Amino acid sequence: MSDACGCGHDEPATGGEAEEREPEKLWEVSELRAAAVAGVLLAAAFVVGWSGGPRLVELGLEIVALLVGAYTFVPWTLKRLAKGKIGVGTLMTIAAIGAVILGEVGEAAMLAFLFSISEGLEEYAVARTRRGLRALLNLVPEQATVLRDGVEIVVSPADLRVGDRMLVRPGERLATDGVIVEGHSALDVSAITGESVPVEAGPGTEVFAGSINGTGAVEVEVSTTAEDNSLARIVRIVEAEQARKGEAQRLADKIAKPLVPGIMIAAAAIAVIGSLAGDPVTWIERALVVLVAASPCALAISVPVTVVAAIGAASKLGVLVKGGAALEAMGRVREVALDKTGTLTANKPAVVEIATVDRVDQATVLAVAAALEARSEHPLARAILAAAGTVVPAVEVDAVTGAGLTGLVDGRAVRLGRPGWIEPGPLAADVERMQNAGATAVLIEDEGRVIGAIAVRDELRPEAVEVIDRLHALGVGVSMLTGDNTRTAAALASEAGIEDVHADLRPEDKARIVAGLRQHRFTAMVGDGVNDAPALATADLGVAMGAMGTDVAIETADVALMGEDLRHLPRALQHARRARRIMLQNVGLSLGLITILIPLALFGVLGLAAVVLVHELAEIVVIANGVRAGRTKHLVPVTDPVIKSAPALAAASS
Repeated sequence: MSDACGCGHDEPATGGEAEEREPEKLWEVSELRAAAVAGVLLAAAFVVGWSGGPRLVELGLEIVALLVGAYTFVPWTLKRLAKGKIGVGTLMTIAAIGAVILGEVGEAAMLAFLFSISEGLEEYAVARTRRGLRALLNLVPEQATVLRDGVEIVVSPADLRVGDRMLVRPGERLATDGVIVEGHSALDVSAITGESVPVEAGPGTEVFAGSINGTGAVEVEVSTTAEDNSLARIVRIVEAEQARKGEAQRLADKIAKPLVPGIMIAAAAIAVIGSLAGDPVTWIERALVVLVAASPCALAISVPVTVVAAIGAASKLGVLVKGGAALEAMGRVREVALDKTGTLTANKPAVVEIATVDRVDQATVLAVAAALEARSEHPLARAILAAAGTVVPAVEVDAVTGAGLTGLVDGRAVRLGRPGWIEPGPLAADVERMQNAGATAVLIEDEGRVIGAIAVRDELRPEAVEVIDRLHALGVGVSMLTGDNTRTAAALASEAGIEDVHADLRPEDKARIVAGLRQHRFTAMVGDGVNDAPALATADLGVAMGAMGTDVAIETADVALMGEDLRHLPRALQHARRARRIMLQNVGLSLGLITILIPLALFGVLGLAAVVLVHELAEIVVIANGVRAGRTKHLVPVTDPVIKSAPALAAASS
């Protein structure tokens, strides 16, 4: 909940408390259930009044509706008011009380009904975000094997001590951070760093909790406890940044903060000064009419209507927006930080080049490599096998941990492995060029002679260059953040048209860089993995690639692109900018209306009935304007193959 809001919980829920009361469905949100009951009661009151039923019954239904709706925010408004905190909830409470004093119970009940809906939707969005943190726990194994006094003991990760020797077998996840002291393996660290291919690791290599061990058993000396390892730090960063976002005021609260005390002081001054100069009853009544005139009826409904219309339209574009605050934030974005693996790239390594020595064709090199990789689960193996098609497996295949594979093909001794284990010889220049282009190079040897090198790379998405062009045309700066090595990151960034590149990053590094970007421009972070969660939470706006993303990324983010087409990102930013302009128009209209009504009520030109009527007409106008946020015809079609020009895009976004 917003800190300036007049309702909600004082602190974000954490731990077991959050698990007990976090709503998972819309109907589990108490504010929305109360709003539903209040709505039914208001509808019943309207039917009774329209049919000429007893006024007492109609009034009774309105009173009950008011009490039900007001219960969702009035108690917390009073509690926060006692702490000196005011917001739109305070103004709603004052307006409702003023309407009741003047006999307009139905008007007060409608205000409470509308505001409880708004608060319920916000509580649901916050609860979804908190639930996403639990998915991180799935990356920690339930038990770990340690060597104590030469004996293997199975313990809980919480019982691991710094200095313990942890035995990690192939396929197991690391329970905490440490340093390898014995053994070689290839580790899948994509969940922690975003590295697109497994990392070769041996004695002296630092390893992190949640990483998956590959082909060889390793012994790891524990360097951190379970409470302070990589995953625990991710959780702490995300929780802290979500708390920061929870305290940020929403648009309505920013307006209400200076407005509420001004209105209260003005109404009190009218009542006191008027009573001293004239009839106390007349001036107290006028003060109450001023309070009702200043109630943000149009503001209360205009922003939610705009949000609902815009979010509904965004969902048709393949963009899930988690509430009005996220929509407002998306409309303000002027800097985008993009994760590489799974965001700019498809996270599907593929063969991009085959270099050969004289008189050896590429098909032969690929066939030998595929024969050796036929039984491997390594991501590079999948890329080579996909490129080879039909494969005749090699025999007597042996994996050399941290180096490569050996075997026999048609009785010939063959090898496949990394440069260094196999000397590139005449292909040294080709291997260097492949690595400079951001690819992983593997060498193939036949009977002791190098015959070829295969480059495997996680390629850019086909639309990546177009997306970067569109973002630049919208006046949005673009940065790349990745856990991949600098050489790979620089090569792909250059191809995509990104100049600001940050590589070799851990999750906390990404969060730190995003925090720095936020100091200069309103920043969005786009990512798809657990390693992106801290940066997604730190950014002014977190955007997850939904179809490819992990649960943690999707739940931590404010916006999710539900498809795999990155072109939805610039379209979503265009759409949100227009929706935010409509919100500001409605806010301006609402405030202008209040500015006009207050003096008219003060001097007795308009009575209570007239003020209420003007409010209702204004609500119709702002609702009609808000519905326009659901239009998407102004957007550049996602099927356009290229962006023609920056001016054309800028015109479309306006």
